[in-house]
Amino acid sequence: MHWYIICALYILLVLFVCSKVLYDIRSTSKTFAYLLVVILIPGIGIIIYFAVGANYRKNKLYSKKIVRDSSLLAEIRQKIVNESEKALDSGEPELENHRKLAMLLLKDNSPLTGNNKVKLLLNGEEKFPEVLKALRAAKHHIHLEYYIFEDGEIADQIKDILIQKAIEGVRVRFIYDDFGSRSIRKEFVRELKDAGVEAFPFYKIWFIALSNRTNYRNHRKIIVIDGHTAFVGGINVSDRYINNKPKKLYWRDTHIMITGPGIYYLQYLFICDWNFCAEQKLPIEPGYFTSEKTGGDAIVQMAASGPDSDHPTIMYSLLETIGLAKEELLITSPYFIPGEPILDALCVAALSGVKVKLLVPDKSDSRLVNAAARSYYGALLEAGVEVYLYEKGFVHSKTLVSDGQLAIVGTANMDHRSFELNFEVNCMVYDDKIAAQLRRAFADDIKHAKQINAKAWAKRTLFKQLPEKLCRLLSPLL
Repeated sequence: MHWYIICALYILLVLFVCSKVLYDIRSTSKTFAYLLVVILIPGIGIIIYFAVGANYRKNKLYSKKIVRDSSLLAEIRQKIVNESEKALDSGEPELENHRKLAMLLLKDNSPLTGNNKVKLLLNGEEKFPEVLKALRAAKHHIHLEYYIFEDGEIADQIKDILIQKAIEGVRVRFIYDDFGSRSIRKEFVRELKDAGVEAFPFYKIWFIALSNRTNYRNHRKIIVIDGHTAFVGGINVSDRYINNKPKKLYWRDTHIMITGPGIYYLQYLFICDWNFCAEQKLPIEPGYFTSEKTGGDAIVQMAASGPDSDHPTIMYSLLETIGLAKEELLITSPYFIPGEPILDALCVAALSGVKVKLLVPDKSDSRLVNAAARSYYGALLEAGVEVYLYEKGFVHSKTLVSDGQLAIVGTANMDHRSFELNFEVNCMVYDDKIAAQLRRAFADDIKHAKQINAKAWAKRTLFKQLPEKLCRLLSPLL
């Protein structure tokens, strides 16, 4: 009799979870995938859904964050409006050709700013010297926000500067993701705090060894210094990003340095995340949004989204970019599980005569992700997309160049996790000079890659394709 009761209770639980899946998830493919997992894997399927699939957008935790963010936005809204109006009136061709993209992001309150100086930084060898130099020059404040801040040589160098700056009276605030930066959670952070650095984890994890909360992480990599200089891109703080040892895995990544009003939205994002982590309301000071002349002429805009967003803004911005392309799209992504909307947009672009080139790792650091990604290549190749597999090492860049006029460098991969589950930010640079530099970098990268032959790929045996097809079923969960 007891077994009947247990079975009945379990069936009711499965029905409840299935109804929650149907209610919470908008994507049909994701809904189907989670329903399969919940129904076909007794008990464990339910755990998997609540661990990595449940939609926490309406969770009280993020509701508080949204209220705080809205309050801050109201304080700086006029500055955003003023900067955007000046940029829209500039008449720059790079902007005019992507005006619909700019307007989409303006609807998301991301300002469009001109007069920026932008520097492209390839790999840790170029990023970290610039970061160290900028940190040493800080006078008013240093704001850092990282997914991975890993104990090592470069982390120690940055730590020493942060401590020295805090002693000098510079306000230093540091947000580290509690999962991605788990190597510094104890002694490293304690040293910073003892010296006067304010440091808080993003979404604290109490039992790291038992943690399955790898979703809803802060995947952003942001540094803002004195309200006029910022860094953003794909490069975390870790020695693995510096290619200074012969036998070490070559790590190919991209970052940018911005000087000028383009940093306004990065500063806004940092303060929003800081108020959430520290449970504070950081007063807005004039020094956070300076108006120093840079001598630059690049137009910059940010696309940011996360579990607290009303829309998957980053995915929408990529869809708009792909749709606006007329001649060429150059895309680099380490984790390419695009989902149907991005896949269809790329196929439509290629079939419409746009030259689309995609660079991905030959071997990812995840076999499941690698297999799922390969399941998408067939449709792309059939549509005329050129797919290149990077062989020199691991390509970790998240970049896009459109028509030699728009360059996108950011933290977001082309996958469900970046579009829906993590806090991300991409920088759009409407500037032909930066686009040309990134275009040259892409050309150099594909020299170290092999191009997939479309005909040979189509002839692969069903036995070889089967694991990829199976992993694709799980792609909404990866």
